[in-house]
Amino acid sequence: MRDDHPPRNPEAGTARLSDLHLLPRRVYRFRMLGMGLGAPPIALVLQELGAPMWTWAWLLVTCLVWPQVAYVIARRSASPFDAELRNLMADSMIAGLWAPLMHFTALPSALLVTVATADKINSGIRGLWLRSLPGMFLAVLVGGLLTGFAFRPETSLPVLLACLPIMIVHTLAVSLASYQLVRKVQAQNRRLDELSRTDVLTGLDNRRHWQDQAEALLQRHHREGRPATLMLVDVDLFKQINDRHGHAAGDDVLRGIAALLRRGAGPQARVGRLGGDEFALALPVGIAEAEHVAEQLRAGVEQLRLADAPALRCSISLGLAEAGPTHLGLREWSEAADKALYRAKHGGRNQLVRQGDSLEPDPA
Repeated sequence: MRDDHPPRNPEAGTARLSDLHLLPRRVYRFRMLGMGLGAPPIALVLQELGAPMWTWAWLLVTCLVWPQVAYVIARRSASPFDAELRNLMADSMIAGLWAPLMHFTALPSALLVTVATADKINSGIRGLWLRSLPGMFLAVLVGGLLTGFAFRPETSLPVLLACLPIMIVHTLAVSLASYQLVRKVQAQNRRLDELSRTDVLTGLDNRRHWQDQAEALLQRHHREGRPATLMLVDVDLFKQINDRHGHAAGDDVLRGIAALLRRGAGPQARVGRLGGDEFALALPVGIAEAEHVAEQLRAGVEQLRLADAPALRCSISLGLAEAGPTHLGLREWSEAADKALYRAKHGGRNQLVRQGDSLEPDPA
């Protein structure tokens, strides 16, 4: 008796509400599969017991009629999730009732009860399997009263063989559902990790992630002596761009400059947006090569044109600081590049200024 659906999440929004309305259809397929595979071993046991006709009628009801009724109830309900939850509880009661009706024939009775309980656990709904146990035990008691608690645990070979399909198919179905869920969760986790590291507007590293990457580059410089240069980039007169052309055009400018920085800095550079109109690049190169990269970026921004604002012209100012041989932190490195950027901004803009060939700590 299959019930395969995700756990309820009341904060998931309208998309989640739509998904809940599709839940009865998904559960219906699994319920039909579970009931259908459960029918043969039950029928063989009833035949061996010489069971009365009403038990055969109940078999038809539970395996053929009930899945259709449950689907209609859930689909027509104002709350499909809650209706399907009640249907799943009824599945457990049906499984429990069949154990005494089969005189507790060991394998099929244990199989139906176990599958019904495992499905509640696999559904992901917290505590559902525990909540289903009282109803299942009540059904066992009712069935036992109807049959006088007749007990015939022996399982014949035909019944055992008839149980194999539900054992195999159920295991594979649960494994496939779990695999798909794991893959979905992994994809969501990757997306969340990407979002936590990325600036939404530009697609560059956000400030926190860029600082982590720049710190790692600086530590490698201290550890291995490899060159490293920090470049700070600021868009000239960005407020005027927003005032004259609108914030949408300002966003386009930031995205365009970000694309130039990403392409022009090279694959080994750590490129991030610090906030507003300020960008930062941690380059694994010396100051001379970084200056060449900076000049190309500056010239590229001068040539930047926007389709929605063809008259707009923009430029950038750049400050460069090379990491020195002594152990300086990211803060000191950033301050040195920021001083160079300040000189570029106040020296006429649209230019680059380098702090020096090396950066040494201030004397105590």
